[in-house]
This record gives sequence, structure tokens and C-alpha cells, in this order.
Amino acid sequence: MAKPNKKGPTTTVQIYCSKCRTLLYKYRKGGKGALVKCFIERIVENHTKIACSCPECGVTFARETLIRGIPAYKMIGGKVTMK
Repeated sequence: MAKPNKKGPTTTVQIYCSKCRTLLYKYRKGGKGALVKCFIERIVENHTKIACSCPECGVTFARETLIRGIPAYKMIGGKVTMK
């Protein structure tokens, strides 16, 4: 399988915690579908102190995994929103 493009897409989205509306990431997302995974190399700004955990309410919103050999966060359904 092909690896994700290093440069990535130019569309930047903001990812928020669904529970407390805290900004978690600014992320270069490709496509127009739902947010299922975040490749770590495409995260522009990281506002979390502990990986995959909201800094305000402490909710775990993702799991660390490897997708096509690249480190990524697999999002848990309903835990994050994006704008």
C-alpha cells in the first residue's frame, strides 16, 4: 500500500474535544469525509500535553497505531469534532 504524501494536503482543519470544546490539533486533512485517523506527521499544531488525551477534561479521544507503517492516531467515534 502507498504511504501518505509527506507534504500532505493544504486544507487545514481544527480538531476539538466533543465534551469540553477544547482545541486539540490543527491538522492537514485530505478529502472531505469524516475524521477517522490523524497521521502524526500532518499535525501542524499540537495543543495536547499527553498524547490522545484532552488537556482540559482528560477524555481519551484516540489510540496510537501504525497505519501503512506510519505512526498515526485512530480516532474514537464521537469523541472529537472538526471545523
